[in-house]
Amino acid sequence: RVRISVADVASDGPFSTLAGVDRWFAVLDGAGVELTIDGNAQRVTAADDALAFAGAAETRCRLIDGPTRDLNLMLRGVAGALARVVPGETWQPDARACGLYATAAGACRIGGHDDGPAAIPAQALYWWHAAPTALAFDGSGWWLRADTAGEATRAAR
Repeated sequence: RVRISVADVASDGPFSTLAGVDRWFAVLDGAGVELTIDGNAQRVTAADDALAFAGAAETRCRLIDGPTRDLNLMLRGVAGALARVVPGETWQPDARACGLYATAAGACRIGGHDDGPAAIPAQALYWWHAAPTALAFDGSGWWLRADTAGEATRAAR
């Protein structure tokens, strides 16, 4: 239901078709890509927000200028989002589960905890199955949100 991956893309080609999956795509490193989604081309670079699209869409990738490293969030039957971290700004996930993918090291503060900030290394993924009410990170990275509230209900049946 929730899949997060970092992919090194070294050549042009199609994306896998994933019916019933909502996808978010962000460029971490490299010049970026041009994604053609159901015939509509869109450039995505490391400076851009994440691009959301349906996994069922016919999607082709063309590298702009050499290989890239990309972050993918894929959700099946779960609402969510992928949003760029604004260093030091409080983020309220408004979901049952959430995560942080750090592209550069920093300290993460969890709202309501007096333990002080947690050191997060670069290229690390942290995941909270029970999302805190607020988070802040002074490094760079991406917030991931997955509203998995329905999973607990289904599991209890």
